[in-house]
Amino acid sequence: MAHRLLTAARRLERLLQQGKRTGSLDPLLVGQHLSRINLPYSTTLLEQWQQFCQKPPRGFEKYFKEGTSKPVPVNNAKTQPKSSSPAEPSQRATTKPSTPKDPFNINLFGSGSKSGGGGRGGGGSGKPIGEGGERDRWLAFAALVAIGFLGITAYYQMGYREITWKEFAKNYLAKGIVEKLEVINKKWVRVKLMTGNQVEGATTLWFSIGSVDAFERNVEAAQMEAGTEPSNFIPVVYKNELEASTFTSFLPTLLIIGFLIFMMRRSAQMMGGSGGRRGGGLFGGVMESTAKMVNPSDIGVKFQDVAGCEEAKVEIMEFVNFLKNPQQYTELGAKIPKGAILTGPPGTGKTLLAKATAGEANVPFIYVSGSEFLEMFVGVGPSRVRDMFAMARKNAPCILFMDEIDAVGRKRGGRSFGGHSEQENTLNQLLVEMDGFNTTSNVVVLAATNRVDILDKALLRPGRFDRQIFVPPPDIKGRASIFKVHLAPLKTQLDKNELSRKMAALTPGFTGADIGNVCNEAALIAARDAEESIVLKHFEAAIERVVAGMEKKTNVLQPNEKKTVAFHEAGHAVCGWFLEHADPLLKVSIIPRGKGLGYAQYLPKEQFLFTQEQLFDRMCVLLGGRASESIFFGAVTTGAQDDLQKVTKSAYAQIVQYGMNERIGQRVYQLPEPGEMVMEKPYSEMTAQAIDEEVKLLIDAAYKRTMDLLSEKKEFIQKVAERLLEREILSRDDMTELLGPRPFKEKSTYEEFVEGTGSFEEDTTLPEGLKQWNKSKEEIEASEEKKVEKST
Repeated sequence: MAHRLLTAARRLERLLQQGKRTGSLDPLLVGQHLSRINLPYSTTLLEQWQQFCQKPPRGFEKYFKEGTSKPVPVNNAKTQPKSSSPAEPSQRATTKPSTPKDPFNINLFGSGSKSGGGGRGGGGSGKPIGEGGERDRWLAFAALVAIGFLGITAYYQMGYREITWKEFAKNYLAKGIVEKLEVINKKWVRVKLMTGNQVEGATTLWFSIGSVDAFERNVEAAQMEAGTEPSNFIPVVYKNELEASTFTSFLPTLLIIGFLIFMMRRSAQMMGGSGGRRGGGLFGGVMESTAKMVNPSDIGVKFQDVAGCEEAKVEIMEFVNFLKNPQQYTELGAKIPKGAILTGPPGTGKTLLAKATAGEANVPFIYVSGSEFLEMFVGVGPSRVRDMFAMARKNAPCILFMDEIDAVGRKRGGRSFGGHSEQENTLNQLLVEMDGFNTTSNVVVLAATNRVDILDKALLRPGRFDRQIFVPPPDIKGRASIFKVHLAPLKTQLDKNELSRKMAALTPGFTGADIGNVCNEAALIAARDAEESIVLKHFEAAIERVVAGMEKKTNVLQPNEKKTVAFHEAGHAVCGWFLEHADPLLKVSIIPRGKGLGYAQYLPKEQFLFTQEQLFDRMCVLLGGRASESIFFGAVTTGAQDDLQKVTKSAYAQIVQYGMNERIGQRVYQLPEPGEMVMEKPYSEMTAQAIDEEVKLLIDAAYKRTMDLLSEKKEFIQKVAERLLEREILSRDDMTELLGPRPFKEKSTYEEFVEGTGSFEEDTTLPEGLKQWNKSKEEIEASEEKKVEKST
């Protein structure tokens, strides 16, 4: 087999040399020889050789005319005829130039080069090794090298035949046909025969030896037995050669080294991020910003989908108009604000405003989250901030939006431990980039957070965030507008305009996220009941689901517990019905929902200021359940825990925060937030004792008033509790039937709530300068010219 391969290779070599001298090549003969060799790239090699003989090398085409081998002068551009077809230039402009195929590339390491070079000898900008198909090509190349090495070793071993010492002494040494013996690496002996003595099937004989001394004694004894004179003894030569077994001994070391290299490259890909991040080294692209350029077509939110926060929407539109028409402001001497921060409770639409801006701004919009700047490696945060602002300046004018900026913008303190110092370094770099020596006026920074109280003061100062846009929970008009947006895709036979007003009146204090959840829950409940459309009861059930939690029909109460819950809720209802400043009652239920065993649903009015009497009445309503238990059962239960917690919080707030106590006076002490660690109180022990005493007196007074009221209305509590045990749910009409009309005037409809506020709907008119906020000055002038042309 090896002989045939060598013979075919020699013939192919002579044929190629002859073709190079004559300039012609017979492909049939070459194909026959290659088929004998059976190489995997035989057809490709033949095509490459034909192209090499027929075409000039790459880069020398301009020196040769097509079909000839004579050189052409370099300055032939002047003599070229002009294009006779007028459509040819436009065709060249619209047709993408095709990259000529390299005739000398057999596609082992890539299928071509990208722009910027990359042919033979060029430093192309193709993918690095290990990405895409390059890894497979390099693996194929390594496999070819390994197969070639094994083939050469096998071919080398085919020329050797092992014999024994007895066979050597009897058949070769005794016959006197051995020319010399070569001891290789003191392990085995190569036998060289005299000229004319050939061995069938092999050209070289060899045999193993145990030790050199024993081998020399055996050779000398064998020759002396044959009667050979010492002067005619066969010469013995000692050699050291590199064997295949030597490579095998290095194989474990090579495998370990290869495994380490593979793991280093793998870790670099994992840290740098796969998919083409820039950067090299072990950590790859960890130091680069993770900010993303938002494609407006991927954002399905427009400003028409944002309601309930018209003031904040106008502010954001003005920022976009700054970038589209800066001359409108600079002509008056105004400077473009560098940034604005959106603050407000969760769910009020801060991120939704940013998404709408990205969908309609018509300027580049870059998005990043504050938590993406904090990593376990030192220096990653500042590096990502620098890279993010470099990206923003490259795409200026643009809008840069940082969501949840409180993750990186917390107040700096004197004590820095571990990651906290890294966070401070990131904040310092952010401050420098927003208002430092290398800042520009073409990048507007928007940020959103619901913890503006913990942000660093240097971050909030004018020059960095010039505006703080507070996005509050929507009022009743805003809720009606939000309901219109969320009701639009729902299938219902109800009048959506009237439904939005009714639902706005039933959901005081709800944010935009809560309203969206209510509409979605209503649709889910209707689908669960297999209804064809959504009706009013589904929306009411959705409000109860959001306010009180999921209904627990499987939670079975004992009769005595159910009776206690009924009297407890009846105490709340009756107390709220006969107190002037209590909220109007909507529904009472003893069906367990969420964590509670029953609940009373009220309708609070839109009110921002509360008097001491109003807060006192609310405390009495909360204590109504405990008072009712004490009156009818002579004992109290743990069911009033949540009510007592709210009462205690309200009492402390009146005394410590609102200054509504004569003994403590007009002083305010900030109460700690839930979960906040309190190191020391802002007042003395004597003041703390006085506060506790006043809180106890206030709660005792509220409880005494509640007991007196419910003792007077005891028969009404009995009626309400018995009806609750019978029906489990009582509506407002049921309460009017049992207790009579409420003795105080109250508001319950949308029209009554918005009466005297100027209009029934939310004011959505834009200022004169923002009516065309998303158009540049040129676009506005062009549209005005078109209107003039149409009118004439």
